[in-house]
Parts: sequence; C-alpha cells; structure tokens
Amino acid sequence: MDRREQFPIGAAVTVDELSETPYGVLDRLRLHEPVSWLPELNAWWVTRRDLARSAMTDAETFTVDDDRFTTARILGTSMLNLDGAEHERHRRAFNAPFRPKFVRETLEARIASSARRLWDETISGSGDVRTGLAGPLAVETILDLMGLDDVEPTEVLSWYAAFGEAITALTVGNALPPTIDETLTRLMSYVEGAMSAGNPGVITDLVTDQVLGREEIPAAVAVVLFGAIETSEAMTANAFWHLLTHPNAWNRLHVDRSLIDQAINESLRLEPAATWVDRYTTRDVDLGGVVIPSGELVSISLLAANRDPTVFANPEYFDLDRPNLAQHVTFAKGPHACLGLHVARAETHAAIAAALDWEVESGQALALDEGRTAKPRGLIFRRPEHVHLRVGGRSD
Repeated sequence: MDRREQFPIGAAVTVDELSETPYGVLDRLRLHEPVSWLPELNAWWVTRRDLARSAMTDAETFTVDDDRFTTARILGTSMLNLDGAEHERHRRAFNAPFRPKFVRETLEARIASSARRLWDETISGSGDVRTGLAGPLAVETILDLMGLDDVEPTEVLSWYAAFGEAITALTVGNALPPTIDETLTRLMSYVEGAMSAGNPGVITDLVTDQVLGREEIPAAVAVVLFGAIETSEAMTANAFWHLLTHPNAWNRLHVDRSLIDQAINESLRLEPAATWVDRYTTRDVDLGGVVIPSGELVSISLLAANRDPTVFANPEYFDLDRPNLAQHVTFAKGPHACLGLHVARAETHAAIAAALDWEVESGQALALDEGRTAKPRGLIFRRPEHVHLRVGGRSD
C-alpha cells in the first residue's frame, strides 16, 4: 500500500494550515496518526510527546549528520548538523558563556539594563514589542557576547530575516532566495574581521582556544548568532502576546514577580519559537508502530508534543499554575538541546520586568493594540508579526 493511503490525515495536511492554524490538525495527527507521512513536506511527522522525546534522545538512529539538513545547505558544517564526538567538540567551544552561572553572574544585569533602555526608547506604553524590544535586545546581547562591535543591529536583523526565509524556502522544496549569498558574505566578513581584530568576546576566545579550526569559526558563529536571535525574539514576543491576551495572568505578575519564569515557561509550551526539529534515520526503525525506512526525513513537532493532553491537562489553555511545565520540549531534548536557552530566558524575563516596572512607575496599565496585533503564525519559526501595545488605563 502506498504511504499516502496509510496516513489519510497526514496526506491532507497543507503548508498553509501548518503556518496559520496548526493546532487542530496536529491534535488529529497526535490522536490518530502520531507518526504520519506528510507528502507536502516529504517527511515523517512525529506529534506525540513520548515519541518525540524518544527520537530526539536517540542520536544514533535519528541523526542531524546528513547533507540534506537545511542549515548545512545554507551555512555548511556546524554543531547543528553534526553528531557524536564532532558535535561535542563544536558545542564545547561555545559552552562557557551560555552556562547558567555565567548568565546569572555576568549577563543578567547587562541584559536588564539594555531591556529598560530599549523599553524607554521605543515602547514606553505604545509601540511594537517584537521590533522595538524583543529583536533589538536579542541582537544587542549576542553581538556583545560575540565581540562583534562594528555591525549595526538593524543589519543583523536583516540577516536573520534572510536566513529564516532561506530555511523556509528549502523546507517547502523551493530554491534558496538569491539574497542569501550576499547576506552570508556580509556576515562572514564581519566575523573574520572580529577574528583578526581580537575584540573581547566569544570569537576571540574561539581563536585563542583552538577547539575549532579557524576555518570552522565563521559558520559556527553564524549558527549561534541566528539561533540566539530566533529563540529570544520569538520567546519575548510570544510571552507578551500570551500574557496580554490573559490580563489576569499579567496582573498576577505585579503581585508576585516570581511568576515571571512560570509565565515564560507556559508561553514556551504553547508556542515554541521553532515549531519542529528535523532528523534523518540511520536505519529502518519502528517508531510508535510505524516502520520508517533508513535515510528518511523525520520532523518532530515540538508544537504538537507540548500540547499532548496525556501530559498537559487542558493543553490549549494558558495556565500560570500548571504543575509540570518542566516537561515541555520547546528547547528540544538530547545532545541537540538548545545551547542558548538560559540567555534567551534572561532576555525575556528582563523585557517583561521592564514593562512591569514602567506600569508601576507611570501608574498606567498596558494592553494590546488589537487592531495592529495578530496571533502567532509561521511554518517553522512561530511568533506574532507585531505585538503593538497601548495604554489601557490606570493600573491597580
């Protein structure tokens, strides 16, 4: 029997549906076809949390080390498309500045200061959180950390947009946009300049430590740069959207700031910045009763796994009191768990704290400008395009 006939729900899934209104079809897949074939994406899809976790933690069977991997086709070899000892070597080169202790002791105060400055300059009660705060904060933080002193944040954001466009194009079977070559040339020239200049930061440390060869550094930095922006910008934009569409939850943060981390986790569960991760099978494997042949693309839906009702009660609701939020898989699991998650959390926390502080100081309450704000969307990278705020009245 043809694979399309075995998986009728998967056969009907469209890219537009996954981009705009994915929740219903992901629910149906999880319930009836937790491992399914999606012809439109030419991939096996995994939607149940236990199966998703199993695939992500078994790097010997579900690998990223394949020339078809999208980031490899754009950037070349990096930690994103390596497994085993080579992956560990590439990742080890970046470990130190992303460890929780370093983030807590060295970065958090700087991030908080940047978040408040950006809030005062671009928002202060009305403005777009994504473009005025979330994106610039992510860029400023990672440029400072890398030691890329000479590049303008607005240019980096344009690189990031071009990279996201290229990833999406390859995913749906289209050719790479012609602009990506110029984007990567500009980026690599800045990285190579920083390598020669010896600016304080990760790039100079990479040259000094020699864990990576000099020729490996530009692609490695590009991967971390784009990953840092994507994770943090979407985290912050999604968190504001969820909190301000649930004003009771937002008000609770004023009473108990310790709930900020819980709010971030619940937003991460509901709306991962990256909706799925890709792997390739190294052998024929039975996953959830479906035999997937060797060499096939397997896409693991983090969005679906995070809404698995066998793990999360009433999974579609934003619930600050949810007891098991540590079980979300937004940052992936296994050897390819997100390197920059602690930095991204610190940035989103600082952005929320800056907004809460402004409300207290001004005596005014924030609300979404619903006419200029839309729900999160996106095929791979998911966030609201804009999160426009307005002053909603006096705060309690």
